[in-house]
Amino acid sequence: MPTELMPIERACELVLARVSPLPSEEVALRDCVGRHLAADVASGEDIPAFDNSAMDGYAVRSADVAAATADRPARLRLAGESSAGHPAEAEVGAGEAFAISTGAAVPGGADAVVRVEDTSRDGEEVLVGAAVPGGNNIRRAGEDVRAGARVLSAGARLGAAEVGAIAAVGHPAATCARRPRLALLLTGDELVEPGEPLGPGQIRDSNAYAVPPLAEAAGAEVVSIEIAPDNHEGTLAALDRALRADVVVVCGGISVGEHDHVRPALAELGAEEVFWRVALRPGKPTYFGIGPGGKPVFGLPGNPVSAMVTFLLFARPALIAMQGGDPASHRVEAALTERYETVAGRAEAIRVGLEAGRGGWEATPTGPQGSHVLTSMIGADGLAVVPTEVDVVEAGDPVTVELLGWG
Repeated sequence: MPTELMPIERACELVLARVSPLPSEEVALRDCVGRHLAADVASGEDIPAFDNSAMDGYAVRSADVAAATADRPARLRLAGESSAGHPAEAEVGAGEAFAISTGAAVPGGADAVVRVEDTSRDGEEVLVGAAVPGGNNIRRAGEDVRAGARVLSAGARLGAAEVGAIAAVGHPAATCARRPRLALLLTGDELVEPGEPLGPGQIRDSNAYAVPPLAEAAGAEVVSIEIAPDNHEGTLAALDRALRADVVVVCGGISVGEHDHVRPALAELGAEEVFWRVALRPGKPTYFGIGPGGKPVFGLPGNPVSAMVTFLLFARPALIAMQGGDPASHRVEAALTERYETVAGRAEAIRVGLEAGRGGWEATPTGPQGSHVLTSMIGADGLAVVPTEVDVVEAGDPVTVELLGWG
């Protein structure tokens, strides 16, 4: 049985070393937001597909307006129109202009667009009061993306812009890593649902409501939430059911007390213990193991703050990696705004709010940092992680912040 505390840095390394991306699947674009690409996306066509106008105005030959000024405008015959979705059927000839809308195809023969503000109308003539060079106000075919070019790389997390880009290059679906199916197991005879009367020694079950949103924000699908009783048989049966999922997260029952049955039950079910007890405050009794079939199992403290902190530091990076994403993508550097002393020999996760300062992000502790102070998570934007070897952080010192609202 391990007795020494595992440095948090090593614990994080061990977690990521034991997880790998899940199989991929085709996902319709409307269902892709929050997913991770499992394959590169390349464009099948030029974007834009044709030369088009950057604004409303007139398509002209630049040679016809080379000498135009506001006092001596060039007079051109209005010979046609090109509007969005309705290209002109003829070419612009010498001395001619075609009315054109933003995004409309530039007619053949024209090599510039003069904006409507620099023109006026005189019957069937257009008076151009400014000279324009060739290429003026024209978006060239392929200027954004060339056919065959890579638009997004495997591992990218898809947001609105990414999904829009995939649609723009003509793909109705994307190849994404399958979302990890996560089973959440809560332990404790003392847990009572919100709204139910509290008996002697009972507490509200907040982990069942705080942890699932964190999992879903990391891309997981929470497939079950169950409370296991404080006995070996009940814990064993609940864990056996939970191990049908891709990932198991257990809150509570992971320490060494008489009613802590999770570790023995996991061992009985064939789980390999990778580490237990981390040099971290809050979250020392954290467990990580590999269950049958290579499924990661996280045993988190039952204390609500500790459960959220350890989920964000250990389980969330694993979930992101299982989708082929970058676990470091939700971290930023910030300057702590006040002096903070930590417990010697243990890393500390300080709940902080973030504000933009002159030199970058500034992190301010949310208040009392006791592991029992659940309200310290309210208003927190992230966890400022002070490394194991650091005992004091002075005001202005840099810290790495794990963002809570990633995604």
